[in-house]
Amino acid sequence: MKKKLFVGVMVLCLVVFVSAVRSDLAHAQRKYVSIASGWVVGVYFPLAGAISRIAHEKLPDIKITVESSGASVANAKLIATGDADLAILQNDISFYAFQGTKPMFDKPVPNIRGMAALYPEHCQIHARKDAKIASVRDLKGKRVAVGPLGSGTEQNAIQILEAYGLKFEDLGKVERLTAAESGDYLKDGRIDAAFYTTGVGASAIVDPAITVDSMIVPIDGAQADALVKKYPFYSKDKVPAGIYKGVDKDVPTVAVLAILVVKAELAEDIVYRITKAMFENIKTIEGAHAKGKEVKLEKALTGMPIPLHPGAEKFFKEKGMK
Repeated sequence: MKKKLFVGVMVLCLVVFVSAVRSDLAHAQRKYVSIASGWVVGVYFPLAGAISRIAHEKLPDIKITVESSGASVANAKLIATGDADLAILQNDISFYAFQGTKPMFDKPVPNIRGMAALYPEHCQIHARKDAKIASVRDLKGKRVAVGPLGSGTEQNAIQILEAYGLKFEDLGKVERLTAAESGDYLKDGRIDAAFYTTGVGASAIVDPAITVDSMIVPIDGAQADALVKKYPFYSKDKVPAGIYKGVDKDVPTVAVLAILVVKAELAEDIVYRITKAMFENIKTIEGAHAKGKEVKLEKALTGMPIPLHPGAEKFFKEKGMK
């Protein structure tokens, strides 16, 4: 009897030991992947969080951690240094990174690869009504937030002002603020207007619009046409009525695209599986933010200005898209 009990205990110990070893091996073999997103109050961060949740639920051997960052230009540089494996950024900035366009990039980012196009990002100029800014030209002499230094928002602000014959030097004061800071400054009256390149409905604009009489400044006419012609990443779009308090009519503007990129060094199988899981669980993306509903498989290659990663390319080929 004692012998049987001893054997039973030994078998149980062996089972526990083997399970522990397997657990340790699984943990050791788990792939840790980072994704650089953007401001917590923007759209990049919740969408990156959704991608992380999909991996957690569907890819137990891959753990994706989400990092808040300075957005597009900063994210491209994180890909260059290998400090981020995936990143969300604007399609125009990804092209400038790949080419090494100055002054944004001192040298090319040769290891940046495309993974999927996500949704349009509208260039939105949010202004206090008491600042009397009816046109982009009226920003002359005003206090304006243009996004953080080196951000995609900053580059779009430069290009939009250029279309109207203005430069930063023509503004009364230039503030380089995050989206959340811009909203706070607008509410406090410390700035007259702020540039944002983000999805329509971002809380950074919704929140201050609740407490401050404000408007979205139109970008239209010959100036919008000139932007699209000179910078083909832009497309003419609109900020729909009713999204922000006080905006009761559609406002014409221009937009770029938010895309998901990946460093070339990341294994093909990992990129393939993340891409596949993302589009097979698109409801999680849709539930993360209103802009998530605009992420569509059939539009995943639209406006992609850089080479695809082989892992993503494999997935899209299976779908007959490449």
